Amino acid sequence: MSRIAILLADGFETIEALAPADVLRRGGQDVSLVSINDKPHATTAHKIGIDCDATLGDYDFASCDLVVLPGGMPGTTNLRANERVCELAREFMASKKLGAICAAPSILAELGLLEGRVATCYPGFEGAFPAGVRPEALGVYTDGNLVTASGPTFAVDFGLELLALLAGDEAAERVADGMLETDKAE
Repeated sequence: MSRIAILLADGFETIEALAPADVLRRGGQDVSLVSINDKPHATTAHKIGIDCDATLGDYDFASCDLVVLPGGMPGTTNLRANERVCELAREFMASKKLGAICAAPSILAELGLLEGRVATCYPGFEGAFPAGVRPEALGVYTDGNLVTASGPTFAVDFGLELLALLAGDEAAERVADGMLETDKAE
């Protein structure tokens, strides 16, 4: 079982954090919602309050395998303004695994972490992306230890790709199949 921290800043896109958390937990992974605020709480871009499992200051990142950065505004701006979040992005890109969706991959571009990589983002947030990094087609892209997705439409697929990165394609396929089953009770 892998340990995952999904970093939440006020103004994050609800589905981009909670859909991957759901998928990863269905896949048997240890997922923590980690607030970058002083208290273990964050509010989504749509004003939904979320109680988190930990704060940035008390979560043990040394034993964490994957950090996920959800997008949304002003959540992405708030993540980018936090130096500890930027340090974690650098560390996890260098030696562990990192996921970013929607506007959040722009943080990686601004930190100079996407040179020579394949990554996507929400249209309009590619300004700092190096030439040739962003494919034309929207979707979910994996490049080694990095998974990026274009936006909220891809949140479940993003979660499945993160699960595949951590536990393999079969684990992701089992979760996807289970999510597609319908209740056959009559």
